[in-house]
Amino acid sequence: MQTLKKTDSELVSIALACGAAKAEMINGDKVVLSPIFSDICATNSCGNYGNCYMCPPDVGNIEQLMDRVRKYPVGLLYQTISTLEDSFDYEGMTAAGAAHVHVSQRLQVALAPLQSEGSLHLTCGGCRLCEVCAKREGKPCVHPDRALPSLESYGIDVYNTAKPTGLKYINGQNTVTYFGIFLFTPQTDA
Repeated sequence: MQTLKKTDSELVSIALACGAAKAEMINGDKVVLSPIFSDICATNSCGNYGNCYMCPPDVGNIEQLMDRVRKYPVGLLYQTISTLEDSFDYEGMTAAGAAHVHVSQRLQVALAPLQSEGSLHLTCGGCRLCEVCAKREGKPCVHPDRALPSLESYGIDVYNTAKPTGLKYINGQNTVTYFGIFLFTPQTDA
């Protein structure tokens, strides 16, 4: 399998062509991690805890997942920004989350020929590929090759990771912003 060998600007361009509003390369050591997200997920405010293969606790042990994130020297951080009717527009937030996942899926396909087996692609909360996760029906994952876990399930503090970049966490009144990250080890010329 070919490994990732593109310039930073080429990778950002791929993300933008896939529908990201903004994208930026970051050093892996700038990804802020915290095990607190495991506890936050356990409160089950979204209803996915234990009900989605790509969410805790099914996605794995938080410390092991954070250790996996720490292995990658580089990441392509990207975001989508959607307009809402108002700050209580739950349907708009849900639609924006689904649209973000479609951007993540397009990016996954676009980067497929360039990926090494060790890359890691994470997106916004919950997989959202299926209307109802097969986990809720006691069935195996329908799309194990396409399902993407969330940044938070791997302990990524999105707010503090994005803070020093050009990607704003909050993009104005009546908007919702979702993030994804593609972590990898670049190919070096031998």
